[in-house]
Amino acid sequence: MKGIKIAVLGAGGIGRACLDVAAKKKELKVVAICDSSGYLYSAKGICVKDLKRFRPSKDPIEDIIKLKDKYDGIFVALPNLPNEFIPGVVKRFIKADYSGVFTCALKRTSAMKLMMKLSPDLRRNQNVYIAGCGATPGLLSAAAVLAAQSFTKIEDVSIWWGVGISNWDAYRSTIREDIAHLPGYTVDRAKKMTDKEVEQLLSKRDGKLVLHDMEHADDILLKKAGVVDLLSKVSVGGVMDTRHAKKPVSTTMTLTGITFEGKRSSHKFILGDETSMAANVIGPALGYMKRAIWLKKHKIYGMFGSTEFMPMVVR
Repeated sequence: MKGIKIAVLGAGGIGRACLDVAAKKKELKVVAICDSSGYLYSAKGICVKDLKRFRPSKDPIEDIIKLKDKYDGIFVALPNLPNEFIPGVVKRFIKADYSGVFTCALKRTSAMKLMMKLSPDLRRNQNVYIAGCGATPGLLSAAAVLAAQSFTKIEDVSIWWGVGISNWDAYRSTIREDIAHLPGYTVDRAKKMTDKEVEQLLSKRDGKLVLHDMEHADDILLKKAGVVDLLSKVSVGGVMDTRHAKKPVSTTMTLTGITFEGKRSSHKFILGDETSMAANVIGPALGYMKRAIWLKKHKIYGMFGSTEFMPMVVR
């Protein structure tokens, strides 16, 4: 496959990590990136140190859209807040007749449902969009699809993740998305919180967010792939430590089912504690980007979930 040129929407923690990972790849380079304040384009490729050359802009997304002939795919590293935000951005590319590929690390089930409604329009423009391509959904839900093959009946898929970051400020959007899953909080409330309010909340919790029964799109994607028949059979939770880089708990996907012999058993997929959240998000997202380009080459268009295809290895 020829060299892949991509644009990155979002220059926060995940967007910057994408630049670092892409810099180690021979098959792929980032040629455009934007955030809420501006954008940058370079045919030679962009690394983190280049971000100081951002061009201020009133509408950075529009500037990236105008460059649509300069890249093959788009990695959406924008906040999932509100749920309509990322689908709204994608609609702008569709309206501009962009014909390429997208991947994202979209997490919330309600946001994923909005994305699925865009499939006919994406298909009409000969676009390929693979959604939920991070760690969860993404790496862990894809592993669940493989694990399900040993069983004739799936009883439960449980994902319990651990993330450690030394400073929450580097992943502001991600932290706010997690806060939105806490009891008493909503997407709108989390989005409106000031940095001071977030810091106060984290201080009360010793820097940790312990989350249960999260509204994570692993459920809808695993149902779409036929792994489960009910969304309630998938549960996602975890612990985010915003003061220490070391993971507070290991990240594990456990799938329990009944074999054709009638035996109950479980498969477990455990991520190495040394792998960061960024490594487990960007790697799969870029792997799915290469798969999306493969699909477009084979004239398969529309919106898909990360549970429907295997990612390819980007060298």
